[in-house]
Amino acid sequence: MTREKTQLKEFLESISVLQWVLSFLLLGVACIILMVYLMFTSLWPLSALYFVWLVMDWHTPERGGRRTMFVRKWKVWEHMRDYFPVKLVKTGELNPNKNYILGSHPHGIMCAGAFTCFSTESCGFAEAFPGMRASLAILAGLFRIPFYREYIMSAGLYPVSKPSLVHLLSKSGKGNAVVIVIGGAAESLASSPGLNTVVMKERKGFVRVALEFGVDLVPVYSFGENELYQQVIFAEGSLCRRLQDLFKKIMGFAPCLFVGERFVLLPYRTPITTVVGSPISVPKRVTPTDEEVDHYHTLYMEALSKLFHEHKVSCGLSENHKLQII
Repeated sequence: MTREKTQLKEFLESISVLQWVLSFLLLGVACIILMVYLMFTSLWPLSALYFVWLVMDWHTPERGGRRTMFVRKWKVWEHMRDYFPVKLVKTGELNPNKNYILGSHPHGIMCAGAFTCFSTESCGFAEAFPGMRASLAILAGLFRIPFYREYIMSAGLYPVSKPSLVHLLSKSGKGNAVVIVIGGAAESLASSPGLNTVVMKERKGFVRVALEFGVDLVPVYSFGENELYQQVIFAEGSLCRRLQDLFKKIMGFAPCLFVGERFVLLPYRTPITTVVGSPISVPKRVTPTDEEVDHYHTLYMEALSKLFHEHKVSCGLSENHKLQII
């Protein structure tokens, strides 16, 4: 029997999730405003010193960052995990003497499942996969934001850029599980309850990187991710959709129009089950051909589809749910 949550526990969970949502949406902007504001006050030397530090430290995110277990083990992440709750499911072994690229699907609005499982220690990734280090790769532009970059680096987040991936997969030893949200911003625009849509038919860069370094590919699917918010999805070709696509092209992320359960921003308390699939063996090719990339890309899509259909019922979906790959 499960114990009923106390009001204090529910409050702590809600506050923990709210701070994460506000950090996701507003902290970067707030840091930019703070930096500019300090430049016009008596504290301007602080801004000047930090700017010098920023220039000197510019490439650190792509060279291993500054990951700290202190931030990854914050109690707040356990409360956030319990809010939904989020659960990590292991279906295959990962060899700590090898490196891997984990493709995470779907993006959802805010990647709650991927963040909780791979950027915090709350879901037990280290215990499930002894010797492995999970590293979630996100939008590279976020690491150019003053102050904010320090925070996300401390949580073990990395830019999803070629130099960053090269460092993680070839210069940081073995036992690295680099997690890439394959669908990115385009996939967030397809996030809505009842939909299981992933954007990856033309996303082949991660396969090419896997071939270049000879690292195995692992499909990951977070069931429940698309159920956290109600989103207004505009039709392809409509003015609003064109504006969203234009914004995404310029800024790198998509402006989604969504609402949650409470206070608009809090997501629905829907269970998220992040299932980590079995590795797909990938050979090392210094200069992979397009045919090789297409072959392993097809194998990956087949493995992702198989993973989805094998676990959909146990993760709360009905037998007639289908995975749409676009």
